[in-house]
Amino acid sequence: MEKGVPMCLVTVLLFALTCSLASASDPSPLQDFCVAINSSTSAVFVNGKFCKDPKIVTADDFFFSGLQIPGNTANRLGSNVTRVNVDLLPGLNTLGISFARVDIAPYGVNPPHLHPLGTEITMVAEGTLYVGFVTSDPDNRLFTKVLNKGDVFVFPIGHIHFQFNVGKTNAVAFAGFSSHNPGLITIADAVFGSNPPINPDVLTKAFQVDKNVINYLEQQFK
Repeated sequence: MEKGVPMCLVTVLLFALTCSLASASDPSPLQDFCVAINSSTSAVFVNGKFCKDPKIVTADDFFFSGLQIPGNTANRLGSNVTRVNVDLLPGLNTLGISFARVDIAPYGVNPPHLHPLGTEITMVAEGTLYVGFVTSDPDNRLFTKVLNKGDVFVFPIGHIHFQFNVGKTNAVAFAGFSSHNPGLITIADAVFGSNPPINPDVLTKAFQVDKNVINYLEQQFK
């Protein structure tokens, strides 16, 4: 250790680093499980959900069926995401994981979005997907890859990412998340479809376009 650097300072810095890393994901559970329940009767409030009384927990609280069913991609994006988070599978509460099925029609897209509370790992089960994510300022570097059946790609927590079907057949992917409720912010919906709307002067300046362009885009998300 360099002369003049007190051991206590190093200890404080290491402690601060550890705390910052720990805050990047869901907290570790302090009990076997905390099955989410919407009622507060005979329950304990933990991490955004009430815990069901362990004495009345059943196997069904840890079970979900339905991911074998293709999602409906007959929409303007040509995609559908079936999310298995704590709202559909109560037993996930506090466990720090969740799951999703992603269906994308030919040339459909799961548009640029981010998960503020969890990292995503995606595996392609059928078809071919062009995927990517963008790093934060100041680089805004784009990482992309074309994925085929069996390929896996990771989208780091909080980064804007997308999946685009570049094949001629339907694509299916399955995604895991490092949170029981990773959250979702779809960029276009948030910017042009917020409620109430963002002042168009803000968006005009931010995107450096005519106000008519902003008005047109906002109309698409009403």
